[in-house]
Amino acid sequence: MNRNIYILRSFGLIFFLSLAWACSSDPEPNVDFLPAREILDQAYGTDVRQKMDIYLPAGRSRENTPLLVYIHGGAWIDGDKSEFLQFKPVLETLFPDYAFVSVNYRLFDFISGNNKFPAQEADIISVFEYINQNLESWSVSDEIIISGASAGGHLALQHAYRNDFSAIKAVVAFFPPTALKELHGFNTITALGLESILGGKPDQIPQAYLDSSPISHLDSNDPPTIFFHGDIDTVVPISQSELLEEKLNSTGIIHQFTRVPNQGHGFTDETYKNLLEEAKNFISAIN
Repeated sequence: MNRNIYILRSFGLIFFLSLAWACSSDPEPNVDFLPAREILDQAYGTDVRQKMDIYLPAGRSRENTPLLVYIHGGAWIDGDKSEFLQFKPVLETLFPDYAFVSVNYRLFDFISGNNKFPAQEADIISVFEYINQNLESWSVSDEIIISGASAGGHLALQHAYRNDFSAIKAVVAFFPPTALKELHGFNTITALGLESILGGKPDQIPQAYLDSSPISHLDSNDPPTIFFHGDIDTVVPISQSELLEEKLNSTGIIHQFTRVPNQGHGFTDETYKNLLEEAKNFISAIN
């Protein structure tokens, strides 16, 4: 009887030790793995328009998660940060390790005259101040791509070239205004719009037109730039991107300009997908 009890106790001890070993050999849970997170309508200022949406990927880290900032279009008088959502699925596929920020900014009001230039540029400066203060809490790196379409492309280029932030690694722009004095002469509607937003004609306030034109601020220290323009654009003529290309060539900045045949101010979904892949390859090559 005593022998049987001894055997049972021995088997029990062996079973207990085996179970303990098996449990101890299981991998420890990764407490550093962060889940995906969305922070919507985050204020970066006191105005109702000064909001941003933040999309943080799962598994992000300060070392391995770059950030892409998107600025919407709308002729500086319209548009919304939700424009980003049409590109979001493609961007998440092409840039799986990236975090994304889509921003609103104050819009010019023709009736009241509020929010003339450079209110929009000032908002993008505030956006980047807010981003820089929160990179650590978001667990993303300080490697930043700035991008935008139309008026948003203008603001992306303006910020990257004029308000130098060393964290900006590249600019991606779609059909951007780049030289406002030259754009003023495009047609009557464009001229009236620019005169209202800037507060006068180019010969009346030449410095305001220069200050608000990205090509006026280019120098050899500015970030690599890739940009796209349709060759039948009737809103922002392709000559605006051709002027940018000419200035980029003269300053020696790494750049790529893609003329998009038979496309106007806005591209097909398939075209956007292909061009975003071009942007991905461009960014990968400069890293």
